Amino acid sequence: MSSFKIAIIGAGSVGFTKKLFTDILCVPEFRDVEFALTDMSEHNLGMIKSILDKIVEANDLPAKVTASTDRREAIAGARYIISCVRVGGLAAYADDIRIPLKYGVDQCVGDTICAGGILYGQRNIPVILDFCKDIRELAEPGAKFLNYANPMAMNTWAAIEYGKVDTIGLCHGVQHGAEQIAEILGAGEGELDYICSGINHQTWFVDVRVKGRKIGKDDLVAAFEAHPVFSQQEKLRIDVLKRFGVYSTESNGHLSEYLPWYRKRPEEITRWIDMSDWIHGETGGYLRHSTETRNWFETEYPQFLEDANKPIDPARRSNEHASHILEALETGRVYRGHFNVKNNGIITNLPSDAIIESPGFVDRFGLNMVAGITLPEACAATCISSINVQRMSVHAAITGDIDLLKLAVLHDPLVGAICTPEEVWQMVDEMVVAQAEWLPQYAHAIPAAKERLSKPTVKTREWNGVARREVRSIDELRAEKEATKLRAAS
Repeated sequence: MSSFKIAIIGAGSVGFTKKLFTDILCVPEFRDVEFALTDMSEHNLGMIKSILDKIVEANDLPAKVTASTDRREAIAGARYIISCVRVGGLAAYADDIRIPLKYGVDQCVGDTICAGGILYGQRNIPVILDFCKDIRELAEPGAKFLNYANPMAMNTWAAIEYGKVDTIGLCHGVQHGAEQIAEILGAGEGELDYICSGINHQTWFVDVRVKGRKIGKDDLVAAFEAHPVFSQQEKLRIDVLKRFGVYSTESNGHLSEYLPWYRKRPEEITRWIDMSDWIHGETGGYLRHSTETRNWFETEYPQFLEDANKPIDPARRSNEHASHILEALETGRVYRGHFNVKNNGIITNLPSDAIIESPGFVDRFGLNMVAGITLPEACAATCISSINVQRMSVHAAITGDIDLLKLAVLHDPLVGAICTPEEVWQMVDEMVVAQAEWLPQYAHAIPAAKERLSKPTVKTREWNGVARREVRSIDELRAEKEATKLRAAS
């Protein structure tokens, strides 16, 4: 087969780019593919290129690796474009978590919906549309855009609806949830089958089978509650399973911030989270983790280089979708996965314009989604609440309409469970002003927002006894959890 070019935007994410690269080179037909890396950081680009060059050399491959801070140069002639960018980096992300926390909105991750995810989308969408413009103008005709960047649904929605590029959104939440289910049921490799459907980060295992035997709600509840680790780490997910009848793909921390019921009072949060790792619900957990590990690849760089001298082992190919999609499209070997695409009737009881995540098959003819799936009513209701927020958020990002942005935040399930309209209006003003350098579409609205903030209409509330509640350390959260237990016992 003829060679082709893959552009990776945000390739300075060293660990993830290395994984994508080695996965793709596990496919024998892809030995001579050209990889064009692009990133804003020349330093990170240099690091990842040296690692990938060494992998190519050690495996005696004809593959070509280029690196440039010029995105258009990387995209020119590419057949596939993969994005894994975080617009604004940790500086903007810190505002996504800390400003809402002043108003009582307690997020663990804040990258999908809720106040943080919505503002993250406002930063990303203009950049995604720039990518799409470059793809339309410079890439190979019919090029595919594979988006790994969050907020997944909003980014993919914008790329398809407004960027007019053939886009597939990719995530690994379904795979991780399936691994948990296989573990609790003692299912061996190839013994677990499932249908998982919904929207990104709110996807539901609507049909689970082991060796062909259907596994019901009661079996799943019993197995999760009997598991020595998951019974503690996934208390909230198990509670949702008991009430909804199906298991969610997302971690305890992720799921908790998409729903209006579990994070609206500080004393309630400690009931549901587990402090063994940030992903199980720690306040600002992903921000803390990202900040502490922001330069991990610097210290690990010598090890990366040493590992790059080893032969690529196809048996260690990851379950990330990208390499499998490319293999199916280029060779015709069929791949089944879960993909983010426009609904258009695939899920019968979700809006047609929504970006859904659901099963599909890829072959030479493209992506073929399984149609006619109907979610349980409670799952559909939860998804629709988020879809309404996503739709308004995308439209706000496109138009720069700050009033629509505030309405989107107001309608967010968790924000709405905590904040008054006045608090939402002021909180959004504060976030937009703090992140102005990454929000060009709101430049016209910044002066008025600053003026309103100079005469605030609401005070940041007394929350848990502190007027400004900052992101707390893991030790502080553990101490609070123990204090809550002691109060309950007394």
